[in-house]
Amino acid sequence: MKELSSAEVRQMYLDFFKSKGHDVLKSAPLIPQDDPTLLWINSGVATMKKYFDGTVVPKNRRMTSSQKSIRTNDIENVGHTARHHTLFEMLGNFSVGDYFRNEVIPWAWELLTSPEWFGMDPEKLYITVYPKDKESKKVWMKAGVAEDHIYQVEDNFWDIGEGPCGPDSEIFYDRGQEFNNVAEDDPENYPGGENERYLEIWNIVFSEYNHKPDGTYEPLPHKNIDTGMGLERVVSVFQHAKTNFETDLFMPIIDETAQMSAGKQYGDNADSDVSFKVIADHARAITFAIGDGALPSNEGRGYVIRRLIRRAELHGQKLGIDGAFLYKLVPIVGDIMKSAYPEVLEQAEFIQKVIKMEEERFNNTLKDGMQLLDQVIADAKENKQDKIDGKTAFKLYDTYGFPLELTVEYANDAGLGVNEDEFQSEMDAQKERARNARSNEKSMGVQNGLLTDIKTPSEYVGYEKLDAQGVLKDIIVDNQLVDEVANGEAKMIFSVTPFYAEMGGQVADQGVIKDENEEVVAEVEDVQHAPNGQNMHTVKVLKKMTKEHEYELVVNKQFHDKVRKNHTATHLLDQALRDVLGEHTHQAGSLVEPTYLRFDFTNLGSVTAEDLDKVERIVNEKIWDALPVETVETDIESAKKMGAIALFSEKYGDVVRVVKIGDYSMEFCGGNHADNTSELGLFKIVSESGVGAGVRRIEAVTSKEAYEFLQQRNNILNESAAKLKVAQVKNVPSKIDQTLAQIKELEQQKQALEDKFASQQAADVFKNVQTINGKTLIASQVNVSGMNQLRQLADQWKAKGLSDVLVLGTATEDGKVNLIAAMSDAAMKAGLKAGDLIKEIAPLVGGGGGGRPNLAQAGGKKPAGMQDALKAAAEWLENK
Repeated sequence: MKELSSAEVRQMYLDFFKSKGHDVLKSAPLIPQDDPTLLWINSGVATMKKYFDGTVVPKNRRMTSSQKSIRTNDIENVGHTARHHTLFEMLGNFSVGDYFRNEVIPWAWELLTSPEWFGMDPEKLYITVYPKDKESKKVWMKAGVAEDHIYQVEDNFWDIGEGPCGPDSEIFYDRGQEFNNVAEDDPENYPGGENERYLEIWNIVFSEYNHKPDGTYEPLPHKNIDTGMGLERVVSVFQHAKTNFETDLFMPIIDETAQMSAGKQYGDNADSDVSFKVIADHARAITFAIGDGALPSNEGRGYVIRRLIRRAELHGQKLGIDGAFLYKLVPIVGDIMKSAYPEVLEQAEFIQKVIKMEEERFNNTLKDGMQLLDQVIADAKENKQDKIDGKTAFKLYDTYGFPLELTVEYANDAGLGVNEDEFQSEMDAQKERARNARSNEKSMGVQNGLLTDIKTPSEYVGYEKLDAQGVLKDIIVDNQLVDEVANGEAKMIFSVTPFYAEMGGQVADQGVIKDENEEVVAEVEDVQHAPNGQNMHTVKVLKKMTKEHEYELVVNKQFHDKVRKNHTATHLLDQALRDVLGEHTHQAGSLVEPTYLRFDFTNLGSVTAEDLDKVERIVNEKIWDALPVETVETDIESAKKMGAIALFSEKYGDVVRVVKIGDYSMEFCGGNHADNTSELGLFKIVSESGVGAGVRRIEAVTSKEAYEFLQQRNNILNESAAKLKVAQVKNVPSKIDQTLAQIKELEQQKQALEDKFASQQAADVFKNVQTINGKTLIASQVNVSGMNQLRQLADQWKAKGLSDVLVLGTATEDGKVNLIAAMSDAAMKAGLKAGDLIKEIAPLVGGGGGGRPNLAQAGGKKPAGMQDALKAAAEWLENK
């Protein structure tokens, strides 16, 4: 068999299917676009859902790709098994209503066994089929597979719920008896069983049924082929590797990690090997995830990145690596993958910066976690507990990044266990919260054959004019084609339309449809792309409309003009953000409405007020410069050579539109734009905020809305000047400074009076000492402003050593209660703890609290319970 590099395997697979008429698709970003059901792109087919469920009909129904993917459901297994990864590549070939099993099976066999391609030994290949799928077995045998190399397996049916599904065939490679880890007579000793000898390298799904919402199955209007070959797995075969990690995809990372370790080498022992594998796997995943725009955070995909970095960091410490080191592996990852993903090396400096910052932050967090763990162990021993509770172990895991095994290890060293069942309950509860937080939109819709089959030509002329004559070619009412409609809602496709279909963040045009008498017969409420690309109008029908009749389609010009101006503003804003924040910043989504625009972009943190001012200034300067806005139609490669910025490359066809704003901005864009930036008049940022892990959002307005926004601010300023009694608006800031200084002075005077009053009360309160159970207690209600003054009184009490135990309470003007409890050194030596006392009495004032053994505090909402609480403090002491 050939010995191929990972780059050669990837390229050979794509070249093979290109020779069979497939379009080679570029790997989509790991962050899903327009799919709220997924946290990450987790398979090759994840990018194909819009084609498989019929939402979009591709230009070429044959496609192939090597899709980078992330799966995070079993992170804990990474490093402990031969083939678990967080990041992996899935080679796939796809047919959307074109070829089926009679074509794909012979092609698969050709790719695998032909000397021109992979050249595998047919004797080492085994096939599994679904028992009821008799046809696939026949086709495999016809292709050249021996019958005794075909196994029937009951679970060879791919079904993820509602949507396309069908039987599948899995291909296994026999690695030889030396890899077998089960007995000869073990029931799992066969291709498809749980063993190490037979390695699954490819899965071919014959998607021929619709799984309907009611649980039944019906034939698909258009059958599909979906295949998946894990690159890491198949490379391990070509490179004769025991696991995926001993391949050229991982070993350079492992070797570099060994150079940084304290003399550790891969293969020395099992524990070290696990750490090397975890680091290599996680370094790849975080490099690609950050390169695609995800950033570390406490939620969503950002939390996944943070967790991977922390897990790898801990394994680095096990190898004796001190300090941040993961960031140094980014260029190694980029070099391994440069043939398919040159962008990794191009972004290496930014990716390294992000990882290093997160590593350093975690090292500080780890110290805090270690202090907490030490305290937890000390408390458990003091209280004669034999286990650390699971909630604390989960807090260490969730907040400080401590894997459970690390907490168990430290606890065992101290002669303690960990309540792992309780930990698991906390983990399950978190997973349930995560599931509930995800979108409940369906993963893949049921294929709609009606829309998919509509192939009526339809021309969009809205770039040139907003009024056009078009023949009504298709009318759809309640998912049925009809010849006429008199009223209600309908979907319509015209031979010609000036109405823009929503795309790229730009909202759809609105307007009306008129008949030959200039009467309005329908109102256009929305326009979306039909599966075959036509502009499909959702209309409210007012008068009867008939198929094949010609109508006048009229776009609302005022609405359209405001939208196109705001769209041009998003292009200016995009480039201005790159100029100010850096080239790592890129668009993560947008919405262009007539009255405002919304622009999402990636960035490490919030944008400073100073940088926002710079961005806003740049955009306005480009408006004042009256730059021409030009549109060029060209092929995609020429557009890239021109320097045009592509935002979501998988959406572009061979012919693309490039919008050029003077010499300042050039982007791929199919939307509508102003003819000159001067049309925008004025640009004003309304807000900047965070919307997710590493994603910021700017909302802005232009033209009339910008003027109205500034006018509103001006009115507020004038009103403020009047209330502050200043004659000129320019004096408002100095008047505010003056007023704030006066307020500060008054507050200091008030505080001094309150302190004096509290001290006077203390003289009386501290005289009231009770002796209970051999200990002295001062327990009283005082009239002070809040917790700060209670703490001051406690400091006075401690300095003078007035009693063993102190309990003070106060009720504030807003009906809240503050309690404080303190213990002398002698009381603590006798086993008394302020935290225990405060927990006992706080419920009586309708609250709760806690603290250290020497000082604790609580809040409540029940002033009437104050005396009961003070009385309970005496009873607590009496029982000690």
